[in-house]
Amino acid sequence: MPSASSPGIDRRLFLTSLLGASAAVAGLSGCAGGSAAADTAGASTAPLADKVPAGTSLKIASYLNTQQLQFKLAKLPALPFTVSSWVNIGAGPDVINAFRAKSLDLANNAGIPPIQAQYQGFAAKIVAINITRKPNYLFATKPGSDIRTVADFKGKKLAFSQGQAQGVVLLRALKEAGLAYGDVKLVPLTSNQFFTALQSGQVDVAPLANTQAPAYIQQYGSKGAHTIATDVVDLLNLLWAPQAVLNDKAKAAAVAAYIPQWAKGLVWQWENPDTWNEEFYVKTQNLTLAQAQGITKLANKPLFPPSWDEAVKWEQETADLLAEGGFVKKTDVSGLFDHRFEGIAAAAVPAEYRK
Repeated sequence: MPSASSPGIDRRLFLTSLLGASAAVAGLSGCAGGSAAADTAGASTAPLADKVPAGTSLKIASYLNTQQLQFKLAKLPALPFTVSSWVNIGAGPDVINAFRAKSLDLANNAGIPPIQAQYQGFAAKIVAINITRKPNYLFATKPGSDIRTVADFKGKKLAFSQGQAQGVVLLRALKEAGLAYGDVKLVPLTSNQFFTALQSGQVDVAPLANTQAPAYIQQYGSKGAHTIATDVVDLLNLLWAPQAVLNDKAKAAAVAAYIPQWAKGLVWQWENPDTWNEEFYVKTQNLTLAQAQGITKLANKPLFPPSWDEAVKWEQETADLLAEGGFVKKTDVSGLFDHRFEGIAAAAVPAEYRK
């Protein structure tokens, strides 16, 4: 992973890349030899408790300490359980490793990590969903490129992280353009390597989060780098937890109590962009106010669907797309959703934030 002091990388550009990676990073690395599906036979179907038992605690992911700051600024009520640790973790492979090590109970990711976990045979479930309606990725070209459309990707070297949201966005874009995997050269990289790969010409194109692209173009636009927009979206921003955690009646109740706070925190952030820009991006991430405002303008309005039908369909399409490319085995993802939690997030927010 490059550091903020790596040659040729602007520090603010590097920080912005980390912010973008945290929104949707997820992995399928290390899947070789993995099971095609996790054993979900032991998943609890017991009704959720109305009250969190005293003494209950959870270890919750909070990449870049986002959750604590969000809850503090939104002045949300105290959680009815103890957060024994806020874990500064965001990447899908890291989350799964932490789940396995029992050092993490609940995490926020895109749709790929639960598919990865199932493919590896690790039992975990989705408990909350925030729908992304607008594209949150752009395709950036190397400096001096004449590529203008996805159709121009034919024969080109494309940065590809098969287990991250960026990789799935690329596969979806290729499919929409009618390009087969054999029509392009997929260069295996992780998203935090995309910047250096672009600037060095190792790849012709890389998918960058909307939060990353402005800083990249600011640095390399004068050298002929540009972006290509598509209508491809990465639909799911979700909360998920190990099945063992959800089978624990007390912890499951704590997860259910956390979901409304998570949803309300996202709504508050959407409704208070100026405060968030200053308190998070400027004060904690050392970005300029202009950079922060540029990121916020590209943000998606949070939407919490009362029904998960669309999310289940999307997750299955994603798994099928990966299977078509030989990246995972064909699998049924319907068991990834713990429907006991369906509707909790939607019930916690005003009607305009329900899909």
